[in-house]
Amino acid sequence: MWSGHPWVFAQAIARIEGGAVAGDEVVVTDPYGSVLGRGLYTPRSAIPVRMYTREDRPIDAALFRHRIERAIAHRRELGLPARAPGHETDAFRLIHAEGDGLPGLIVDLFGDVVVVQLGTIGIKRREGVIFDALQAALSPRAIVDRTPESLAKLEGFTADAGVVRGDPALDQLRFVERGLRYTIPLALGHKTGFYLDQRTLRTRVEQLAHNRRVLDAFCFVGTFAMAAARGGASEVLAIDESATAIEVGAECARENGLLDRIKFTRDDARKALQNASRQAGYDLVICDPPKLAGTRASKDTALTAYRRLAAGACRATRPGGVLVLCSCSSAVSLDDLTRVLALGARDARMQAAVFDRHFQGGDHPVPAAFPEGLYLKSLIARIDAL
Repeated sequence: MWSGHPWVFAQAIARIEGGAVAGDEVVVTDPYGSVLGRGLYTPRSAIPVRMYTREDRPIDAALFRHRIERAIAHRRELGLPARAPGHETDAFRLIHAEGDGLPGLIVDLFGDVVVVQLGTIGIKRREGVIFDALQAALSPRAIVDRTPESLAKLEGFTADAGVVRGDPALDQLRFVERGLRYTIPLALGHKTGFYLDQRTLRTRVEQLAHNRRVLDAFCFVGTFAMAAARGGASEVLAIDESATAIEVGAECARENGLLDRIKFTRDDARKALQNASRQAGYDLVICDPPKLAGTRASKDTALTAYRRLAAGACRATRPGGVLVLCSCSSAVSLDDLTRVLALGARDARMQAAVFDRHFQGGDHPVPAAFPEGLYLKSLIARIDAL
């Protein structure tokens, strides 16, 4: 709190006065009565207050408009949207919750469509103000709500899934990232529709892929696979359990003229890593699993799972090859991920030398006082036999 951390945990609250209810704006004071700022209240959460200001000023429509405009300006400073030939990008994170001073609010832009996730009941109660500000700043074709039902239930509200403003006939997202075209059905329910946070790592994979046999495990719609194929990979295998994701990925690859270099296969990625280890091994393996540690309480179990994955991925990588290992769990630190890679490599009778590290892109900013915001970590390592 004192350094600017945006959360007030339940155990830090001595008392609540004035009969605040879910979603209310509350004033936070220290034990001596000095005002620390204002936040939005979620009584059912382990984080009952998320801070919006460090002074006694209202959390009103003007604040939301200013911070949304500031977030858009920051993306423009980063060069987003990008128009350089071969690097065109019109899909990126527009508002990253605490990173843009709007805890609980995620907004992604996909071409001319805005997709939102309303992460707290306080944000839900102010959705009209938020939608108005987004409409005024961007004039999108549509605003789509992709708030997970499980999160809404936890926060005590009902999610309005689908188009909430604009074109009611919208059923897919069409956008460009790094010059590659994507068409993603709204029904494909991962995050806001796409993993925008791995854009910089996809660029690195493309650089590393030339003349390599590549395995893209947990591929979703094959973004790493397409990056590798465009980078000159000799062969690419893309694996995911979701039949829909595989079908969409194959169609995206076809649209970009890359399908002849990628084999999309529906399978359990863990089994695919085991099967690959019985073969000659791949020159480049990308292992980007879904979140394994949803909370700190599940961290130890998740680390065991990451170690097994790391071992399988190391076995699937030929000696002298490259492994990309990722974690999107905020409870798993970079040191944790590095340690499970070392242990997994040892279990596989291999050794891993990390030569590159990647995090979420600049459109996913993290306050300096908020280490929990750095959720995405990726290691790139050379794998050799002992």
